[in-house]
Amino acid sequence: MPAAIDTLNIYSRLKSTGLSEESAKEIAEVFRETIEENLATKTDLKTTEGNLTNDLKTTESNLTKYIESVRAELKKDIELLRSEVKKDIESVKKEIAESKAGTIRWVAGMLVAQAALIATLVKLL
Repeated sequence: MPAAIDTLNIYSRLKSTGLSEESAKEIAEVFRETIEENLATKTDLKTTEGNLTNDLKTTESNLTKYIESVRAELKKDIELLRSEVKKDIESVKKEIAESKAGTIRWVAGMLVAQAALIATLVKLL
């Protein structure tokens, strides 16, 4: 229901200032149209409130779904990274073990060479 406006009062006041009946009537009608077209009623506000409430619920639902999808994607990425880090750690452990074995072989070879050198020196003396 549009806001009530007393166009008769406006018309009477304008006419009493000396305006013609036609001018006063037109001005009063312009006031009525302007108010009816531009002022929100309680019904308009309730409708807008309902629309905003529905929009908020929809937005909340969409955000919740989006957050869940991002969370799932991050979980997959974290699992992939874990797997890659485990592979890298195993590779480093293997390299360390191979390096240890190489170092032990080298030290053993040096011990044998030293023993041979010492044995040779002992024979020479």
